[in-house]
Amino acid sequence: MKIYTKKGDDGSTGLLGGTRLPKHHLRIESYGTLDELNSFIGALRDHGLDEVQTKQLLQIQEDLFTLGSHLAADPEKNKMELPDIREERTKELEDAMDTMDKVLPPMKFFVLPGGHPAVSACHVCRCVCRRAERLCVALAEHSEVPAHLLSYLNRLSDYFFILARKLTLDFGAEEIPWNPNSRQ
Repeated sequence: MKIYTKKGDDGSTGLLGGTRLPKHHLRIESYGTLDELNSFIGALRDHGLDEVQTKQLLQIQEDLFTLGSHLAADPEKNKMELPDIREERTKELEDAMDTMDKVLPPMKFFVLPGGHPAVSACHVCRCVCRRAERLCVALAEHSEVPAHLLSYLNRLSDYFFILARKLTLDFGAEEIPWNPNSRQ
């Protein structure tokens, strides 16, 4: 099977259901950003995380492919049955955050991203996830996007923030507080 079709040479791409949209369409930007996030998560996994964290990230990558399949389908014309993210997945993210939070020191200040390559990678995932969420919320104003998928993305960015703090602890890095009064 060839990966290229040449159909997109005109600046359009096809959705499941046959609809063609310009590659800059909000729907394409939405699932393209999920794909970008998924790639960054893959890079995060390459930083020597523990088995539980790696397993969670692999599940999240699966979830993002599932979410992307919904966004890549024309909500009116697609006839294919698509996989779905169970609403319980959002609760599972919350449970994972609660478990990590139990061993973390209380938040007393905003922290600057960084301190270890894994922590930095996690913050990149958090930011890209927030962008994906913003795009999906904008898309939902014009087209069908299941509400539980938006909740999942909202919780996922929180998960990446907590995971960044946990990785800071795991790797013995320093949380550097934001100092709004510093002058350079």
